[in-house]
Amino acid sequence: MYEQARDELKAANDKLKGHAFALSEQIMAQREELDQARQQTVALQDVNTQAAQDLQVAHSEVDLANMRLREAIETMPDGFAVFDSAQCLVMANQAFLTVFADFPEVARGIRYTRILEICAFEGLVILQDQNPDSWVEEMLARWTKPSIKPVVLHFTNGMSVRLMDRRVPNGDYVSLVRNITESLRYQAELIEAQERAEAAAQAKSVFLANMSHEIRTPMNGVVGMADLLSETDLNNEQQLFTDTIRSSGQSLVTIINDILDFSKMDAGRMELHPEPFDLEKAIHEVLTLLAPAARAKGVELILDYDMFLTRNLVADPGRLRQVLTNLVGNAVKFTESGYVLVRAVGVGMSEGGHMVHITVEDTGIGIAPEDQEHVFGEFRQVEEAANRRFEGTGLGLAITRRILDLMGGKMWLESDLGVGSCFGFSLSLPGAETPHPMAATVMPSNVASVILVSDHLISRGIVERQLQSAHIKTATATQAEGAVRLARRAAPDIVLLDNDLAEADPSGVLNQLRGALPDCPVVVLAAAVADVAHLLEQNANLVVLPKPVLWRDLCAVVQRLFGHDTNPNTPSADPAPVRGAPDQPGAPSRRVRVLYAEDNATNRLVFSKMLTALPVDLAQAENGRAAVESFVQAPADIVFMDISMPEMDGREATRRIRALPSGQDVPIIALTAHALQEEIEKIMAAGMDATLKKPLRKSDLFQVLRQYAPKDAAACFGPGTG
Repeated sequence: MYEQARDELKAANDKLKGHAFALSEQIMAQREELDQARQQTVALQDVNTQAAQDLQVAHSEVDLANMRLREAIETMPDGFAVFDSAQCLVMANQAFLTVFADFPEVARGIRYTRILEICAFEGLVILQDQNPDSWVEEMLARWTKPSIKPVVLHFTNGMSVRLMDRRVPNGDYVSLVRNITESLRYQAELIEAQERAEAAAQAKSVFLANMSHEIRTPMNGVVGMADLLSETDLNNEQQLFTDTIRSSGQSLVTIINDILDFSKMDAGRMELHPEPFDLEKAIHEVLTLLAPAARAKGVELILDYDMFLTRNLVADPGRLRQVLTNLVGNAVKFTESGYVLVRAVGVGMSEGGHMVHITVEDTGIGIAPEDQEHVFGEFRQVEEAANRRFEGTGLGLAITRRILDLMGGKMWLESDLGVGSCFGFSLSLPGAETPHPMAATVMPSNVASVILVSDHLISRGIVERQLQSAHIKTATATQAEGAVRLARRAAPDIVLLDNDLAEADPSGVLNQLRGALPDCPVVVLAAAVADVAHLLEQNANLVVLPKPVLWRDLCAVVQRLFGHDTNPNTPSADPAPVRGAPDQPGAPSRRVRVLYAEDNATNRLVFSKMLTALPVDLAQAENGRAAVESFVQAPADIVFMDISMPEMDGREATRRIRALPSGQDVPIIALTAHALQEEIEKIMAAGMDATLKKPLRKSDLFQVLRQYAPKDAAACFGPGTG
């Protein structure tokens, strides 16, 4: 039993020992866990401390940001307010609250509706004639729309604001009240200044138009009488005086036109009137107009038109001629010797049509590099003593550049002092849908070879290139001996002789050629047709063409020389007829009845003297009323009507004549000193058929008579008349 008890006790002790070991291990594990927990606690305490510090910094930054935001909002000159989704005021700056200084209830928590009611019913906002209730409803309705439009409010204290509201995604509303009082005042001042400027510009335009009218009226007498006087028998000194009066008068008219054009451009009132036209003919007309001035100085005018460039284009031909007249006129004015060359070249196509480059080259005085930009300024010329002898307003190139800008073109200048200048411009011009009728541009088939006698390198090269492009064999000579040698070697079908040879007598050259080629047709190219009139009398089978020569005109006269039918109306120039052809038209079958209404006695005298040699029965009237009475008593074939007359002006007189049965179809031509396009349009709207500007030129008068006189009498107004 003792042993059994001892064994049981031992077993119990072993078991207790096992439990003790297990408990000891558990305690050790718990101790380790406790150590880990203690370490984690220490770590968490550090994290919490850092988090607390970061949170404190964040709060400080938020407070600083809020303070900056509040200060920024408060310093804004515009009102700023925030409303919550229930339309209660959350915050507002002082600029927003200033207008409500007498209403303490306008504070945080007030509803937007109440603010509107205070504005409407307390007389803060000017409602005009609108009912306060309807105004409040209208303002509230703005906030219900998807997009809140700005609204302008005018307060009774003189302040004006633009109210701009925005809806925030969380449902809040933000209102920005921008003070526009100063802006409206400044805008009103600008409008007033603009109105004053427009009134001043209008007054300036009216003044210039009136002054133009007043100056042109006496200038009509000066220039007209000078033209008539130059046609009488005068000695050399008297002819010089007369030409000086006439050229000075025309210079004055040119200056007036430049000033009017510049005034219209300055006021933005210049308009373009595109229409189909013949570009080559337009250039040639300008050169023909300036030919007398060039011929007087011995300057050669040359036209080089690209044979592959279409002639039928669309633009404002009047303004384009004005550009060309300014450029070519300047080139002639500043060139003492040599030539002026106008070159037109096509450089492809663009979206706007044909790309055209036109250059005007001269051998004049040239322009120094530092002065080249100055010439395009208003009232500016090259400030050199050598140039001050040339008259002018200094507006021509400024007007030219503005016209080209209006037409979408570009302009450039290349020049060497003492060598010459080249003014050029480029334009994109649409082609004309309906081409103008043109003369045949093909040489007769029996013309295979030509002798060209000319010592001017450039003009000779142009004609030679045109002949070669027509597959015509061309031989050139500069002297009589060389021309005769070529003629004897191989007889040509035709001879082209330049009458302006520098080192040879063209009459002597022609006589020597006639010795070798007695029957060969000859075309004389002359700057002045009158200088070679004696050749027409002395030589058969000869024709004269004025320079510069158009290819179409050359083809036309050659066809006439070889007996081919041509349309006589299509050549650009009126070539002198082949010897033996009648020069003058036949006598008209009856006299033409002309009525002329003009209050100025000098102008009536000028007009009557211009028609002295013509089969015309002229009736004159001193005003519009007398003109109507004269027409009622004796209807005229054509009426010339001045516009500005006492008692009844030309417009009213025209309307009354048109109301008569015999006056519905009669041609009525306006004679006016007005030069502005809007005035011309008003004149034409009164029932006129055409307009002639003063000072009246005899050639222009004859052109109108040829166009509008009865067919059985129009022939007496041909180019040779008078």
